[in-house]
Amino acid sequence: MVKQALRQAAAQIAALLSLILAHPAAGAPPDLFLTERRLPSSALPLLDDGTPVLCEFNEIRGPLALHEAIERALCQSPESRAAWAQARVQAAQLGVAKAAYLPNVNAQAGYLAQTSKNTYDPPFDALDATTRPRTRTASLKLSWTLADAGLRQANLDQAAALLEAANASHDQVVQRTLLNTAQRYFDVQTAYAVLHATEEAERSAAKNLDATTAKHAAGAGALTDKLQAAVALSDARLKRVSAQGELENATGSLAIALGLSPKTRLRLPERTHTLPATDIGLNIDDLLAQASTHHPAVQAARAELNAAQAKLRAVRAEGRPVLGFSAEMMERRQDKHIPISGYPATGASFRDNVVGMQLSIPLFEGFGRSYKVRAANSQIEQLQAELDKAEQQIMLEVWKNYQGLNTQKAHIEAAQTLHESAQRSYEVAEGRFRAGVGNILELLGAQSALANAEQRRIEALSGWLTARLQLAASTGKLGMWAIK
Repeated sequence: MVKQALRQAAAQIAALLSLILAHPAAGAPPDLFLTERRLPSSALPLLDDGTPVLCEFNEIRGPLALHEAIERALCQSPESRAAWAQARVQAAQLGVAKAAYLPNVNAQAGYLAQTSKNTYDPPFDALDATTRPRTRTASLKLSWTLADAGLRQANLDQAAALLEAANASHDQVVQRTLLNTAQRYFDVQTAYAVLHATEEAERSAAKNLDATTAKHAAGAGALTDKLQAAVALSDARLKRVSAQGELENATGSLAIALGLSPKTRLRLPERTHTLPATDIGLNIDDLLAQASTHHPAVQAARAELNAAQAKLRAVRAEGRPVLGFSAEMMERRQDKHIPISGYPATGASFRDNVVGMQLSIPLFEGFGRSYKVRAANSQIEQLQAELDKAEQQIMLEVWKNYQGLNTQKAHIEAAQTLHESAQRSYEVAEGRFRAGVGNILELLGAQSALANAEQRRIEALSGWLTARLQLAASTGKLGMWAIK
């Protein structure tokens, strides 16, 4: 019976090995403990409507929408893939910790070819013999830890906490990628708006130069007016060239974030001058509470602290008794075995069945356990301090970004009022100049004030968009809702 069981086990092992060797490129082993169910479904997040990012894109032909830019950046982000892979590593470590609760079964099979030659001096040379025994061995061993002092549970808790930390780190990377891409997208739109404003200022300066040139040619205007208008046009052209360079830099930065060449020509929809309807919708107390609970940095720091506490329990449990069970079946078959010198070779079989319990009690480890406990306690203190630091930093960021958003709202209202006043002032100055009752200095001053007001309005809207992004990111809940 034992021999048959051993042969069956050996046959099954051989079949398994042949299957593995026949398919070396097969996929990963099955996740029997379902540890990867604790992971995101992929390295990419779900969109606000719960649909996944498919990472299937056509060539960019028309204006690039913001949501497509975000999806492209997420799909090509190496940081996101690396963070997700690290989370999968921790999921596998959780499986290793769970596997410690199951028994270990080992099977061994061997074949030994031996040549034995016995030579005796006379008068015993008649006992000379040469044999070639063949030995076949097979064994099946089971070992199982039945009870410990909480070591396996502590290792399991530590692995689970580290997996939570890895998931939080992955979430933080995704949100950082989303934030950076949206910011670059807004930077390009801002650069477009600034370029259009400088082009409009250049056209106005050119029109003013034409008017002063015509007046000077007709003898109704001074040469100094014409020269001042020419200086204003040169200054407007210089600002337009600088704005064009800023646009090229911003576009190249966005293209790199999308995984494209910086030489890629990207067209974005023109930004409106009105505020989007979407808002945070929470007061400062709710935002602070949300950040302390959901921010990935806080979640990661809290999970690492939990892992360190579990490690302390594991270190202490390693110095306590462990009860184990073991069972082993062994068989050895030898052909042409010589039981006693001078007798003919014969076949022989040897069988052993072993069942036992083992209690391991650590008695003295040279005080190493004490220092491991001291080190684990110190690590807990360190991680607790880092958690407190992370919470304080996040709270400060939320507060500053909340105040910054309110300030930017006020800036937009003031900038809009300033632009309207500057526009009316320029129209009046232009009318007075063409009617011959105004001078060139008045017109150029109004033109410069209008250009500055337009620049302030663009900066105010860009600042508001940036402040809203930063506030959403500081709460740990940055999503597509905050970047529309």
